[in-house]
Amino acid sequence: MSEKLLIGRTIDTGSWVHSIDPRAKMVAMMLYVVIIILSNTWLEMAYVILFSLIIISLTRIHIKYFIRAAKPLWVLMLFIFIVQCIKVDDKNGAILLSIGSWNLYFEGFKLGLFSVLRMVFLVSFTAILTFTTTPGRLNQGLEGVLKPLKVVRVSPDRFTLMVSIALRFIPSILEEAQIILKAQASRGADLRELPWKEKGKMLVSLLVPVTVGAFRRAEDLVHSMESRGFRLGEPRTKYHRLVWRKRDTIFICFFIVMLVAMVWMSGYGTGELWTL
Repeated sequence: MSEKLLIGRTIDTGSWVHSIDPRAKMVAMMLYVVIIILSNTWLEMAYVILFSLIIISLTRIHIKYFIRAAKPLWVLMLFIFIVQCIKVDDKNGAILLSIGSWNLYFEGFKLGLFSVLRMVFLVSFTAILTFTTTPGRLNQGLEGVLKPLKVVRVSPDRFTLMVSIALRFIPSILEEAQIILKAQASRGADLRELPWKEKGKMLVSLLVPVTVGAFRRAEDLVHSMESRGFRLGEPRTKYHRLVWRKRDTIFICFFIVMLVAMVWMSGYGTGELWTL
């Protein structure tokens, strides 16, 4: 179960990217989102893919983990692809498939493929943040990035605490669900052998004990934190302090240069051969 779970998982390879300040990585991921949004042509997407693969190679993490990070969203990607194929109605374009009065145009197929490709790289690439950063440092970095929100009376401590608890609870809840499934299988109710209708009923019945277990864990956590004197918003010392270094600035500069290139290409065009 732990091998298949990628949410909140750190894969330590000792790479240069692993040593980057988490605040720098968060800012870089936000810049990457803007870069992906600005890529509107196939040539621009080709540059984004090349840039993404270079950064991924610097992490020294096998690319299969990044592919697996996007795999849970395949249903959403398929939905986006179908919607793009259905909604595009190019009367003057080439027809790839015709079913009755409905036509699948080449323009719609191309647009759907582009949207899926954009989402795959968005989800896969941003997984670098969790793959190369431990949950503790991730929370420190998030707290540092959200510090300016104190001006508008938004507590970054409260938000980072929620993220930290969520990242730690997800593996525990999934493990508890796996234990319940194995217990049911030992009683003859194997989920893999049941028809789809029975699987749905079994999963609904699974929600009750898992939800009760989650509330029980949350209550135990509250009592544990209170007994140790934890108070939200109180000044706290940190065992590891974040220090901004030259390499962190260099890392962000890579993304800034790529963003400037995307803005320039979007403004001046890249030729009709590569456009959507």
